[in-house]
Amino acid sequence: MTTAAIIVAAGRGMRAGGGVPKQWRSLAGRRVADWTIERFRGQVDHIVLVLSDEDTPAWEEFRESDLILASGGSDRSSSVRSGLTALEGLGVQHVLIHDVARPCVSKRIIQDVLAALETHQAVAPGLVVTDALWVGQDDAVTGTQDRNGLYAAQTPQGFHHDAIAAAHAVHSGGAADDVGVARAAGLEVCIVPGDADNLKITRPEDFARAERIMGTDMDVRLGNGYDVHRFGDGDHVILCGVKVPHDRGLQGHSDADVGMHAVTDAIYGALAQGDIGQHFPPSDPQWKGAASEIFLRHAVEMAGHMGYRISNVDCTLVCEYPKIGPHAAAMRAEMAHIMGLSEDQVSVKATTSERLGFTGRSEGIASLATACLVKA
Repeated sequence: MTTAAIIVAAGRGMRAGGGVPKQWRSLAGRRVADWTIERFRGQVDHIVLVLSDEDTPAWEEFRESDLILASGGSDRSSSVRSGLTALEGLGVQHVLIHDVARPCVSKRIIQDVLAALETHQAVAPGLVVTDALWVGQDDAVTGTQDRNGLYAAQTPQGFHHDAIAAAHAVHSGGAADDVGVARAAGLEVCIVPGDADNLKITRPEDFARAERIMGTDMDVRLGNGYDVHRFGDGDHVILCGVKVPHDRGLQGHSDADVGMHAVTDAIYGALAQGDIGQHFPPSDPQWKGAASEIFLRHAVEMAGHMGYRISNVDCTLVCEYPKIGPHAAAMRAEMAHIMGLSEDQVSVKATTSERLGFTGRSEGIASLATACLVKA
């Protein structure tokens, strides 16, 4: 099942203050849009970011990222249609449509909506209204409103791609959200439980509340990894998934990718789940000569199953030769691809040991890595 998320970020709303659209304002050290995008990484196959044509810096920044960019329209509906059009030809069956101003959306809500799409054409999270509702005018209560059966709407709202695309194609406009578009086309919308913390930033005080939510729910873990492989016969080495020509190879039970092994162990360490040897014993012949990306993908999947997302990894290769610099960019790109991260979340660098020790004598290569995991 191919899935996608459309993050609508073309609005120009200034009610939240700061002099710029709220999605580009800072929140807990990052921009609102950065937090929102991060919530969907690893949860869906494709992410579409719908941007205003006025946001030139954002277009330039994200053009080289793994995001699909789409141009926003004059209203929300036209922006969503643009995002849906950007997904054509990718075989997407299920799509989530989310407000960029909801950076605190939980992994639970995203997964609940995706799960419900297995049996429903349209799904949306909603909060049961529990407070008494008043009707007012000129700062005075003029009446009450029955709250029975009322829900506060949230996003992401999920749909079968073809169904919501067809609904938008014939909609005349003016709907408050995509649920309105879907219902106008006759689609039944299933409600899944929302979350009070999934607030939509609208007013200046909402930034403080969002930071409090992020602070209370922050579970950050660090893990370290270390690995060593000796040189042997060969004409290349595999480092961080990249084949590097060399007059010797590295020896090991698998492909001896010392960098990828260290990063894998760092992730396992952050999860308190042992090391590669426990999950892929060298005594097991099926792993002889295996590509190390098998181990790394397993560690990343385990992090996701345990409710963690990888914030960043940092890998240092220690060797005299081969020279790592010319290949570092390719290594970052390959590691990012395997882990489902952006390249700015992956660091690969190298150092020598000043000709001291086994690395200094060019007997092998060592690697140290750190991984930072955050509860999703």
